[in-house]
Amino acid sequence: MKTGHFITLEGGEGAGKTTLLASLKGRLEASGHEVVLTREPGGTPGAEAIRALLVTGSADRWTALSELCLFFAAREDHLERLIRPALKRGAIVLCDRFSDSTRAYQGQAGGAGRAAVEALDALIVGHTQPDLTLILDIDPAIGLQRAAARRGTEDRFEGKAFAFHTALRAAYLEIAETFQHRCGVLDASVTPDALAEAAWGLLGSRLNLS
Repeated sequence: MKTGHFITLEGGEGAGKTTLLASLKGRLEASGHEVVLTREPGGTPGAEAIRALLVTGSADRWTALSELCLFFAAREDHLERLIRPALKRGAIVLCDRFSDSTRAYQGQAGGAGRAAVEALDALIVGHTQPDLTLILDIDPAIGLQRAAARRGTEDRFEGKAFAFHTALRAAYLEIAETFQHRCGVLDASVTPDALAEAAWGLLGSRLNLS
């Protein structure tokens, strides 16, 4: 049974998730919480091996459906070996991307379809849904410019057509509307400090964390 808090961060390329996660982790640990910082795809050795297949190579390396299966294979391992044990012992899990990325990237923008995503989510994720999802909203032109400035080898999704990234933003906003009970949308065009303060406010108001 889940006793900790599961918080996920979502958004398009260059939205600032990594910087925000570091800030939230520091503040939560300073308040005495155990924090487990992780990412998707990845977080465990098996899931990291699958990540290498997904985030490198040409933009059309995989079809949306094959990507979908790979993401959920990584997620199953991640949940069983890291996320659920951490939640069971009462930790706060901060995760850079989770199922909403799959809904947005593969399900809607990628074309695999909502039904396939939700069927696999019910099977793999089940009741281990996030308590709070922070969706970092940003103009994709700005986000891609930011991403290009720090580009490394994991740039497969950044290389997709601009229309994909526009569809991605719309998909995230639709997800926020569908799952209002757990999603909060934050303006990611502001400074990192301002974004951190807005996120911290949501953690306080939604989860009573301080």
